[in-house]
Amino acid sequence: MAKQDYYELLGAARDADGETLKKAFRKLAMQYHPDRNPGDKTAEQKFKDINEAYDVLRDEEKRAAYDRFGHAAFEQGGGRAGAGGGFGFDFASGFANIFDEMFGEAMGGGGRRGPNTRGSDLRVNLSISLEEAFQGKQAKVRVPTSVTCDSCHGSGAAGGAAPVTCNTCRGRGRVRATQGMFTIERACPTCHGAGRVIEKPCPPCNGSGRVRKEKTLSVAIPRGVEDGTRIRLSGEGEAGLRGGPPGDLYIFLSVKPHRFFAREGADIHCRVPIRMSTAALGGSIEVPAIDGSRARVQIPAGTQAGHQFRLRAKGMHPLNSSGRGDMFVEAVVETPVNLSKRQRELLEEFEKSDSGRATSPESEGFFAKMKEFWSDLRD
Repeated sequence: MAKQDYYELLGAARDADGETLKKAFRKLAMQYHPDRNPGDKTAEQKFKDINEAYDVLRDEEKRAAYDRFGHAAFEQGGGRAGAGGGFGFDFASGFANIFDEMFGEAMGGGGRRGPNTRGSDLRVNLSISLEEAFQGKQAKVRVPTSVTCDSCHGSGAAGGAAPVTCNTCRGRGRVRATQGMFTIERACPTCHGAGRVIEKPCPPCNGSGRVRKEKTLSVAIPRGVEDGTRIRLSGEGEAGLRGGPPGDLYIFLSVKPHRFFAREGADIHCRVPIRMSTAALGGSIEVPAIDGSRARVQIPAGTQAGHQFRLRAKGMHPLNSSGRGDMFVEAVVETPVNLSKRQRELLEEFEKSDSGRATSPESEGFFAKMKEFWSDLRD
C-alpha cells in the first residue's frame, strides 16, 4: 500500500513553516493519542503515522530530501525499520547513494570511494518510556558498523607495504575520455581517484582498511528529552576508508505512548474518571505522578466534566533544566451503570424532587436558549 503524503497526514501546505507544522502535529497528536482512543487500532496507527511524518518534516535536511525524493529518500533495500529501537535509514549514506545513482557517472563515479575517505554517518532509532525521558538513563545500543582493520591498522596494505603510483592515471587520480566534441574527465576507475594503488591488499579487509563488526556503546540520555530528539556521538560512525576519519553516529529518540499521561512540552495531561456522586458532593481522589509519587486532588462539590485541576511542578523536566512543568488532571465524570433497584428508585426520587431547583444550570440554560431559538424561528 502506498504511503500517504506526509504533508497531507499533518494537514499542512508544502510551504508551511516549522511553527505551523508543530501546531498541526500537536493538534492531531492530542486527537489520536492512544489514551483518548483506548482499543482503537486505527487511531493508534494514525498516531504512529503523524509522529513519523513530523519527525521527517521538522528536520530541515530530512524535509529537503523528502521534498525532492518523497518516501524513497528514507527507504533502503525496500524496507524501513520501525520505531522500536531497531536500525533505521542511514540518512547521510542513503542520500549520497541516491545522488550517486543519478549523477555519479557524469561526475566521475566512484569519487566517494577515494583514499582516506571519511566514514559514513550512521543512525540508530532508540525507543524509551516516558518515565525514562523524565529521569534520564544510561542506555546500551548495538551498532553494526565498519571499524578499522586491526591487521593493517587501516592502511589496507598487507604487511605494512606502501601504495604505489597508479599506472592508469599516472598518479593524477583522474582520467579523460573524448566523446565527439566533448572531453569528459572522471575519477580513475583503477584507483578510484587515489592516484595510488595497493599491490598487496590486506586479506581480512580486502584492501579497504576496515572490517564489518558490531560494537556496543553506552549512551547518556539526558532527562527531559522529547520525542524526536537527536543525539550525536562524534566519531562513532563507520570507520573511514584506508585510515580516513570516522563518521558520526546519530541516535534518534522516540518516546513510547504512556498508559496514563500525555505530554505537551514540559506539561503532563491526565484524564481521570470520577464518580458522579463525588463530582456532585465533592471529595478527594489520588492520582499517580510521573516521578512515581502520589498526588491528592481535592474535588469541589459540583465539579463538571472536563474541568482541569492544575498540580504545579508535577510535570516533566525541561531539557537541561532543574525546573519542572505542571500536571493537569482532567475530570471525566462517569455515569453510573448496572444500577440496583434501590439506586434507581433513589435517582428517580432525586429527579422528582429536583423541580424548581437549579441543580443543573448548564443543561437548563442550554435548553432555555433552544426554546428561544425555536420561538425566533416561528416569529
